[in-house]
Amino acid sequence: MSQEGKTWGMILHLSMLAGHVAVLVGFVAPIVIWQVKKDQLPEIDQHGKNAVNWLLSYLIYAAVCVPLCFVVIGFFLLALLSLASVIFCIIAGVKASNGEYWKYPGSIAFFR
Repeated sequence: MSQEGKTWGMILHLSMLAGHVAVLVGFVAPIVIWQVKKDQLPEIDQHGKNAVNWLLSYLIYAAVCVPLCFVVIGFFLLALLSLASVIFCIIAGVKASNGEYWKYPGSIAFFR
């Protein structure tokens, strides 16, 4: 994997952290990076698929947690989901900077 591919892979994964500050940025940035760079750097395609699979899985898990807030456990589950998302993005970014691919635990494979 090229150094440029490693760098863009890391940026792609870490860009999801922006979603904890500005919600839409954390969802849009990785998708834009993936779509723009996947033809120039083929290794970015797998990183993009892994990231988008996690984003879609995250949305589904959050949608399940919201109604559970009425029975209090949803707040706890949402907090755990957010914490897991931060940790997973950091791990994936570090792995990408080392030239490795990392599948997010619990992500549903929408894109293979």
